[in-house]
This record gives sequence, C-alpha cells and structure tokens, in this order.
Amino acid sequence: MRVGTQFTGTLGPGQTGRWFTHSWPQEWHVIWYFMPTSPQAGAPQIEWETTVERASATAVTYWLTVKNISGAQINFEGRYAVLN
Repeated sequence: MRVGTQFTGTLGPGQTGRWFTHSWPQEWHVIWYFMPTSPQAGAPQIEWETTVERASATAVTYWLTVKNISGAQINFEGRYAVLN
C-alpha cells in the first residue's frame, strides 16, 4: 500500500469545501480520507464524501467534499491510500 497527503485545507465553523484531484490511473484502487490537524478534544470535527468521475478511458478524477461539523475553524490534510 502507498499512502500520502494530496493537499491541505482550512474550513470555518460549519463550512463545506469541495476539491478535485485528476489524472489518477483507472486501475488503481484509491481510498480518500481526511485528518484534522487542529486539535479540538471532545467531539468530531469533519465529515467527507468522495465521488468519482471517469475522465477518460485511462484516468479518474476524484471530487472530495469536506464539511467542518465543529464550531471552530479547522485545518486538515486530504490523504490517500493506493491499495495493492
């Protein structure tokens, strides 16, 4: 398995953002997940959704929607894992 951070982001309280990342090989099995980097104990901070566009016969675009469900601004990392 190969893992990495594709991007970082910031969201205000209750804010939702959408990002995309393109040109991923269609044969790869990619899992997307998000990790808050702003500590805030006591409650969940984010939720996310991943949708997929088949951009060509060989490439995939991932559309990533992240929502801050906390009452404070957060910073986060958009991470991926490519499964073997």
